[in-house]
Amino acid sequence: MVRAEPDMIRCAVTQERTLPALEAAHIRPYADGGVHEASNGLLLRRDLHSLFDAGYVTVTPELRFEVSRRIRAEFENGRQYYALHGQTIFAPEGTADRPNPAALSWHNDQCFRG
Repeated sequence: MVRAEPDMIRCAVTQERTLPALEAAHIRPYADGGVHEASNGLLLRRDLHSLFDAGYVTVTPELRFEVSRRIRAEFENGRQYYALHGQTIFAPEGTADRPNPAALSWHNDQCFRG
C-alpha cells in the first residue's frame, strides 16, 4: 500500500521507522468500499493503527492528526496521544500517493469518536 524508499518508510504521525512496529492502515476499509491503493492508506505505528481503526484518532482532510477526548473519558489515559493532537502528518509529495481527502472525510464522519 505504501510505496517509498526504505529510508523514507516512517509512521505518518510519529516518524517511527522501526519496521516491525509499523503497519499499513486503510483509511476507508476495503469492506466499506475502500480500495487497495496508497491514497487510501496511512503508514502508522501499530498502536496508532489500532486507535485509528477503533475511531479514537483520525486524520483530517487537511492532514492534521486528531485525538478523541473519549480516550481520556473511557480509559483515563492517553497523554502520549494528546501530545500528538493537532500536528500535521507526514505525507508523500506525489499526489497519487497522498491520503485521499474524500477518504479522510469519510473516516472523520463515519469512524471518528470525536
